[in-house]
Amino acid sequence: MTAHAQEAATPPPAAEAAAPAAATPTLEERIADVEAYMNNVARPEKASGATSLVAGPGPGTNAWQMVSTALVLFMTLPGLALFYGGLVRRKNVLSVLAQCLGIACVVTPLWWLCGYSLSFGVDAKSAFIGDFSNMMFKGVEPGNVGAGYYWISDSMWAMFQLTFAIITPALIIGAIAERMKFAAIMAFVVIWMFAVYFPFAHMVWSTVGFMCGPLNPAAGIKAIDFAGGTVVHMTSGWSALVLCLILGKRKGLGKESMAPHSMVLCMVGTGMLWVGWYGFNAGSALGADAIASNAFVTTTLCAATAGLAWALIEWICKGKPSVLGFCSGIVAGLVVITPAAGFVTSTSSVIMGVIAGVVPFLAVAYLKQMLGYDDALDTFGVHGVGGTLGAILTGVFADEKANSVVAGLKNGLIVEQLKAVGLTIVWSVVATAIIAYIVKAVIGLRPSAEVEEAGLDLAEHGEQGYEH
Repeated sequence: MTAHAQEAATPPPAAEAAAPAAATPTLEERIADVEAYMNNVARPEKASGATSLVAGPGPGTNAWQMVSTALVLFMTLPGLALFYGGLVRRKNVLSVLAQCLGIACVVTPLWWLCGYSLSFGVDAKSAFIGDFSNMMFKGVEPGNVGAGYYWISDSMWAMFQLTFAIITPALIIGAIAERMKFAAIMAFVVIWMFAVYFPFAHMVWSTVGFMCGPLNPAAGIKAIDFAGGTVVHMTSGWSALVLCLILGKRKGLGKESMAPHSMVLCMVGTGMLWVGWYGFNAGSALGADAIASNAFVTTTLCAATAGLAWALIEWICKGKPSVLGFCSGIVAGLVVITPAAGFVTSTSSVIMGVIAGVVPFLAVAYLKQMLGYDDALDTFGVHGVGGTLGAILTGVFADEKANSVVAGLKNGLIVEQLKAVGLTIVWSVVATAIIAYIVKAVIGLRPSAEVEEAGLDLAEHGEQGYEH
């Protein structure tokens, strides 16, 4: 027989045992998954050991997160850009727009490279800063869930948080508008993100964060911050105060008019900020559920009430309710409700709105004049003071009726909020002072007196906001 014939005659080896078929979820388990999705809670464990047939992002929940992410980006571009742009003089309007654009474009790749990982690194152990486990979005996949919440894509969680990282340093430029070099702003922002923003995003919202009361049982400060009172508004507001003090006053302040060049742009920007803020606050519920609905309601009530309160006080004190007063009050209300939006009831949000219209007004109208600092567009008065006020009032008004997570943290919450406020102020102030003096020593902070007098638009960007 030929070798081929012998091979053919040889009986084949016994077939390997077939691999066991993967377990299939039972009907009850499949129904339980759907119920978990509808209730925006974790998928239950399956006695069968099967993998969920809806293991990826939930379409509706993920869609709301995508819309919320777009809304928060809309807050900066064009909302904040127009709001700030209308408040400066016409010779500096493009400089503000360029700064908002520049910050958005520099923070985004920085977030991809390491910012997200330093804020929410999956293997992070430190209570103060993340790690590099998710550098360049390693492991951040569109079909995965759990990095942010049960039913949203890990990719969308990263993008949602990116938009917060963009607007926070952009808020700072309001305090130093019309008098800081574009290169200095960009350098300051890059360093500030590492020294301030990434650590605070981690401390407040990471599961191992030092100030994350809802998610970290071992948190050193068991504070709550629904959408960024400390992380966004306090860090930017207090940093803005320090930076404007180091930078000095605008040339000609008190001797020439510094009035806004376009209240129309300012009002349009305010409306865009208000609309975008629903992504900021209601989007922070990480699902289109009852908590998101509550945040939507409290955000609306606090903003409108604060706008009314500010305008009424202005009417009483100055004889006329100005459009700027309405705009400032609305933004102050949005700032104050941010850390509390998903934790307080509608009635509490109205009370907070009244306070938000009064206290920041006093800071803007009287405290700034009393202390003599040049907070050009009132970033500190609105975001620093408002953010601090909101963080404290969250401890006062947080209610388990609005959010069950409050029940386990209510005792001593006001003290914990005060601790968080203190840490945020000290960290932001010290870090900003160090960064500002480093940038000043290396490239300088201010343009020449001639450039400042002529306006930053032409000198820094070779363009004018208006040709006629």
